[in-house]
Amino acid sequence: MCPHPEKSKTTVAILTGGFPRKAGMERKDLIAKNAAIFGEQGEAIEKFASKNIKVLVIANPANTNCLLLRSKAPKVPAENFTALTFLDHNRARAQLALKVGVSAGDVYKTCIWGNHSSTQVPDHTFGTVKVAGVEKTIAEAVADEEYLMGEFVKTVATRGAAVIKARQKSSAMSAANAIGDHIRTWLVTGTREGDFVSMAVVSDGSYGIQPGIVYSFPVTCPGDGTYQIVQGLEVTPAKVEAMKASEAELIQEKADADEVLASQ
Repeated sequence: MCPHPEKSKTTVAILTGGFPRKAGMERKDLIAKNAAIFGEQGEAIEKFASKNIKVLVIANPANTNCLLLRSKAPKVPAENFTALTFLDHNRARAQLALKVGVSAGDVYKTCIWGNHSSTQVPDHTFGTVKVAGVEKTIAEAVADEEYLMGEFVKTVATRGAAVIKARQKSSAMSAANAIGDHIRTWLVTGTREGDFVSMAVVSDGSYGIQPGIVYSFPVTCPGDGTYQIVQGLEVTPAKVEAMKASEAELIQEKADADEVLASQ
């Protein structure tokens, strides 16, 4: 049961269905296929839904599908549209917890920047972990900078593909768990004290990211259906470079989406 009955009245749309990428398909072709799907869903939201609806897009390419959806539902505020990077966030925490030998719940302030794709930027640099009740930075606890800058980033960014290769199935249960985490944190419980989470949201220009694209940032949530992008983090030059590469991918996806929409 929801601990806050008044919050249960919030209308939520969780969009899980999209056109799957097939062998030999270019990303632009995938965007074109999904433009029709998410265009229709956006039009339905615009026509029938409350302007206060909260939207979470799951289907890939999630960030740009969210952008396509938003373009067809202008009455809904930009801050009500989100895409799922909580799955990547959970994977980052899990990898660090395994490395240190603690539970994922002992890992704080990791985040995912950028696109829900292989260009995403898992970032440990602000993170802390509780080891035997003692709080340490991730860097101190792991004590392996080569791992943190290399294998950790690659493992998190390519985890979905690795799961499919190993199981011949997607990580459906992990995704379902992340959906629950995203909605619960956003609408009910809020973020833990001293922590932040990762959500792909409409950029407001924070950290020099182009406004209007749907980009994953570290955010805090009070639990009332709002969020705040965490400000003032000192991002390393290497992470900034990677963040801009993920931004460039999203800008290209937006251009492809704009081209598709213009032809419809």
